[in-house]
Formats: sequence, structure tokens, C-alpha cells
Amino acid sequence: MNLSIEYEQEQDGRWLAEVPELPGVLAYGATAQDAMAKAEILALRVLAERLESGESQPIPFSISLAAA
Repeated sequence: MNLSIEYEQEQDGRWLAEVPELPGVLAYGATAQDAMAKAEILALRVLAERLESGESQPIPFSISLAAA
């Protein structure tokens, strides 16, 4: 599984980062790096919960970054 983090700056100056492959995984931050770090942490939590609940099987994955 390949996961990507897309990020962009909002008009109010905050940064938004999301993982399109995992609906609902998005996070705001004061900087692009802060938003991406929060989105990555959330993505890993979602994947861990899926594994713990038996929703998915362990699979290799990578995370890449892309500016929106």
C-alpha cells in the first residue's frame, strides 16, 4: 500500500495535510511540516486500529509527500 500526504496552505495561513487513500485523515498545522507530521500520525493510528479490529491484514506500505 502506498500512502501519500498532500498539503496546501489555507487562506488564513494554516496548513492542511491529508492522506487521500484514507478518507477522513486530515490535519491542520501552523507549518507544512507540522500538518504533515500530524497527518502521518493519524494515518498510522487509523491503520493500527484497522489491524487491531481485523478490518485489514498487515501489508507493506510507504508514505510520500506531495504539495497540492
